[in-house]
Amino acid sequence: MDLSTTYLGLQLKNPLVPSSSPLMRNRDDIRRLEDAGAAAIVLHSLFEEQITHETQTLDKYLTHGVESFSEALSYFPEAEEYAIGPDAYLEHIQWAKRNIDIPVIASLNGVSTGGWIRYAKEMQSAGADALELNVYYLPTDPTLSGAEVEQIYLDILKDVKSSVTIPVAMKLNPYFSAMANMAKRLSDAGADGLVLFNRFYQPDLDPETLEVVPNLALSTSDELRLPLRWIAILYGRVQADLALTTGVHNVEDILKGLMAGAKITMLASELLKNGTGRVADLLADLETWLIDHEYESVVQMRGSLSQINCAEPAAFERANYTRILNSFVPNGS
Repeated sequence: MDLSTTYLGLQLKNPLVPSSSPLMRNRDDIRRLEDAGAAAIVLHSLFEEQITHETQTLDKYLTHGVESFSEALSYFPEAEEYAIGPDAYLEHIQWAKRNIDIPVIASLNGVSTGGWIRYAKEMQSAGADALELNVYYLPTDPTLSGAEVEQIYLDILKDVKSSVTIPVAMKLNPYFSAMANMAKRLSDAGADGLVLFNRFYQPDLDPETLEVVPNLALSTSDELRLPLRWIAILYGRVQADLALTTGVHNVEDILKGLMAGAKITMLASELLKNGTGRVADLLADLETWLIDHEYESVVQMRGSLSQINCAEPAAFERANYTRILNSFVPNGS
């Protein structure tokens, strides 16, 4: 059975790629993921705030134009929380390249077009096979237009692409007003891949302490539907490779992602909950399903349920809305 695929120009032995998560800080976990069969890894992110702190300019960035950032000042970590700074991150890339034989994708997370972007070039020099650019940005300034927000992403992509020769994937959120157009503009601007979708971690409110508190909830398979829909719509319409992340927990989730048009399916929550060995279980389940359904490769199924290949393409659009509502039967009816 041929499970191989390509992503960002990289030859991968299968479509399962552990995404950026705390697991990637631990070298033993990285080795275990490779042993379990992971096709590549995306390292944990190096954050813009880590870089600005390292250069002793964090205070300037935190206090200037704070209204435009997605978190309040109190949400930025204290200095001691930046245990892994830029130099250590680059060394981590070098270690990974020396000790594992699968592609290593670095992750750079930021929101401005400042000097932190130069670390893309440093990551390439450290040996990264590709770069995932995670623009984690929630625009809260009511004077900032949608066009201006979109330009932030395009400007960052342009700056990074001008400084590296390795492939660059953009990890996106689903909140653009014209998602298909934005995906095409990023692809046309040079993005080698689009990762759908980033999850904004929503803070919670504590009514007893009257505080805003961090609250991390791991994903479930129900969250697969949003990236699944957009990958199915974008497949065959943009040049960039498509990667599905968020909501991948079992073999059905993987199959749906591939049939929608994803070249790889990425997972983190499932590994955090059930351990690195879960990769081997999923690969075995995938191979069994393909054999039982007489597929010869994962490439054979890719995009088979995308919008351009679907017998009922309107199902991805408004026509499906009324059907869902009409098909619902309340309990007790």
